[in-house]
Amino acid sequence: MRLALAEAQAALGADDVPVGAVVVDEAGTVIGTGHNTREAHADPTGHAEVVALRSAAAARGEWRLAGCTLVVTLEPCTMCAGALVLARVDRLVFGAYDDKLGAVGSLWDVVRDRRLNHRPEVVSGVLAAESAALLDGFFAGHRSQPLSPPLSPDVR
Repeated sequence: MRLALAEAQAALGADDVPVGAVVVDEAGTVIGTGHNTREAHADPTGHAEVVALRSAAAARGEWRLAGCTLVVTLEPCTMCAGALVLARVDRLVFGAYDDKLGAVGSLWDVVRDRRLNHRPEVVSGVLAAESAALLDGFFAGHRSQPLSPPLSPDVR
């Protein structure tokens, strides 16, 4: 999780939501990393999990990531939960819960849906306070900025 938190810090450089992810193989070797790149790449699929899964698949030379663990700082959304199920990831470890978009228990539970052919093991709440603090700090900084410049007295 510490590596995922370091990845989350990298997203801040592009003014993106600080979420980081790593994929670890059966031997404990990191084979994929990622952080949010939506802003930097103007890509709606640029979530940390998807970036890390793509990186791991490229390193393995195949899309099946059986035996791997995805570690991410924030509970995955529906897109990312679906992607890790489709990639056959064996284990998901995440930090903070996402009450607004979470799909691993908060709003939905995609990864445990018995109708799907693969259901990874889930470990939640790992370094949750640190993950949440990083996100809280990012959003607090953005909320304090005005959405548009104030009107000058001449224009009113």
